[in-house]
Amino acid sequence: MTPRPTPALPLPSAPQAEPVPLAVWPCAQRTGHAQRAGRYLPAATAHPAKMLPELARRITAEYAPPGGLVVDPMCGIGTTLVEAATLGRRSLGVELEARWADLARHNLTLALPPERAGLGEVRVGDARRLPELLGDLRGAVDLVATSPPYACTPGMIDKPAWRHGGRLCRRDTENYSTDPANLGHARGAAYLAEMATVYAGCLQVLRPGGLLVTVTRNLRRQGRVFDLAAATVTLAEQAGYQYLQHVIALLAAVREGGLHARPSFWQLTQTRRARQRGEPASLLAHEDVLVFAKLGFPSARPGAASAAPRSG
Repeated sequence: MTPRPTPALPLPSAPQAEPVPLAVWPCAQRTGHAQRAGRYLPAATAHPAKMLPELARRITAEYAPPGGLVVDPMCGIGTTLVEAATLGRRSLGVELEARWADLARHNLTLALPPERAGLGEVRVGDARRLPELLGDLRGAVDLVATSPPYACTPGMIDKPAWRHGGRLCRRDTENYSTDPANLGHARGAAYLAEMATVYAGCLQVLRPGGLLVTVTRNLRRQGRVFDLAAATVTLAEQAGYQYLQHVIALLAAVREGGLHARPSFWQLTQTRRARQRGEPASLLAHEDVLVFAKLGFPSARPGAASAAPRSG
């Protein structure tokens, strides 16, 4: 079968006057399971694409001012909200699927002490309608931090079924939802158009100088790598953001000067299959954290700590 061509990326914006600063964050010194233990409900493991708590915590600490408002327009099980509220920031998540929204609320209740119980909120809705859903907060958000769908097919691994010749992932867990209208089902040009709408909506709710931080990963589909990081930079710049910084968030542990991968069963299986087909695939060891600013007043660009305007 002839592979489908990789979808064309949006046309690049004007080149950067200078390269953006690059940083590396070790976010997987402990496994994701260990990071969530006792702070997230066991049911949270059912979500097919969870952000590492340490990564969400680092994003909040670096880019959200103390007491600031952090929004995740695709909050899933609420990792961004939990970590932001734990650090004393106000957090609000939007989630299209009611089951994930309910789980996010329960995770907030479990993780937060009583004195911080009111710092997190979850609203059910579509990230493509963010200005409408957050009309009461338009222009007041300090940080939008989110991990959008990766234009691939995530799902929960079903090892017993796979070992008996069945599917590797349960069909009812694929693409975050069985509803084809969910953004997780979008691919190619349709995906890029939908994400452009999301980033434009984020721009409307951010305050001048507020930051958008996205967590993406470049994945291989049908033998070709989809450069989601580059596509995200272009979409954000076309929406009116300034590209401030690129962070490499390590998914591997750093031990004695080397990287020790923490691949999932899915990653191992897919990588082995790709190599059997003769594709030069390798295990993914990082995610791309991209930092953008809503223009409104000058922002410092040199490094992570200075990229976010701070308030008292």
